[in-house]
Amino acid sequence: MGSGNFKIKFTDLALQHLEFWHKSGRKTHIKRIEKLIQSIRETPASGIGKPELLKYSLAGKYSRRIDQEHRIIYRIEDHTVFIISMKGHYEP
Repeated sequence: MGSGNFKIKFTDLALQHLEFWHKSGRKTHIKRIEKLIQSIRETPASGIGKPELLKYSLAGKYSRRIDQEHRIIYRIEDHTVFIISMKGHYEP
């Protein structure tokens, strides 16, 4: 998989979650999400946020911690990362 600049695409659900975070006014969460997305863009399978390859119904997807309760869930396809969700804990 390597490193480099991966293209980032958001699902409709992830965009709804991003809007939620911006409306929430939680600046620390918004900054954390921005840093996580930058790290995902550079090295999707490693970096900050304790990247974890998921199993079972989410097999093939990764998660990174926004905080103790919330995760970014994403999948990697070729040189594109699809952000699936950014709120909650392993729900898609």
